[in-house]
Amino acid sequence: MKKNIRARIFTLIILILAMGITSGCKDKEKIPPVLTTSVVTGVTSVSATCGGSVTGGCNLISAQGVCWSTGATPTIDDNKTCDEACGESFTSAIKGLTPNTTYYVRAYATNDIGTGYGSVLSFKTQQGFTVADIDGNVYNTIVIGTQTWMLENFKATKYSNGDAIANVTDSASWIGLSTGAYCNYENKAGNSATYGRLYNWFAVNDSRNIAPTGWHAATATDWATLIDYLGGKDAGGKLKEAGVTHWISPNMDADNSSGFTALPGGYRFNDGLFSRLGSNGFWWTATENNSLTAFYRKLGTDHMDCDLDTLYKVDGLSIRCLKD
Repeated sequence: MKKNIRARIFTLIILILAMGITSGCKDKEKIPPVLTTSVVTGVTSVSATCGGSVTGGCNLISAQGVCWSTGATPTIDDNKTCDEACGESFTSAIKGLTPNTTYYVRAYATNDIGTGYGSVLSFKTQQGFTVADIDGNVYNTIVIGTQTWMLENFKATKYSNGDAIANVTDSASWIGLSTGAYCNYENKAGNSATYGRLYNWFAVNDSRNIAPTGWHAATATDWATLIDYLGGKDAGGKLKEAGVTHWISPNMDADNSSGFTALPGGYRFNDGLFSRLGSNGFWWTATENNSLTAFYRKLGTDHMDCDLDTLYKVDGLSIRCLKD
């Protein structure tokens, strides 16, 4: 009898110890993934390669990749890749970067407990080819297919021959224009540094040429060539700057994989009022529709297509230029 009691007690102790060990292991597993970030390689003016390895956290991984930003602590709320979630080593292609810019990147992985990150690494993209307008504003450029585009919205305040483009701030005056003019969004000079300036179509079409020598404001055909090269009407996500630094949420499907880095500069109505900074980008084409309207392209935060439509020539829109 005593032997049976002792055997039962011994068995019970073994079970308790085993449960404790098992429980301890599960507790250790109940953490976000632990990662290392791979060395950044293949840096160009608009792209780079990075990756990482999952080294801890045993729960099933649902997402992994790298995240990056110009801020020192990138998270998955910034730009990110989404690689196949295998919980092992992975390599990611980072696209749509801006030339001559310092970025911070780190690996991430997500399980049902949370998101873990690897260490932060930094790298700087190559300078790339640049062009200056008559005011001295310098634009980075990118080759997409057979075209070379400026990477920023246009900012010049003069035509290529040195003549001034009228800066019209008053709404009543803007409404009655039939010659070239520009403005800053809400007439705030600080907006032009990021989003470029807004121009009426008369400035686009002026014989004195708004673009630098060897360049021109994009035509409807130029835009069509770009969109077709990127896969058609729904290529807007490939054109828009990724994340919500400049675009308001949700910035649908924006990955900027083309490197075009389209920004939402808003526009000025033909009544002189401003609207949609952060939610929409509007770009004139140099192609006329009729005596009152011309063609333009539009991108929005809530859709991925790049619409072609017409607006009154007196409206104020952004301009993108490309090489002749």
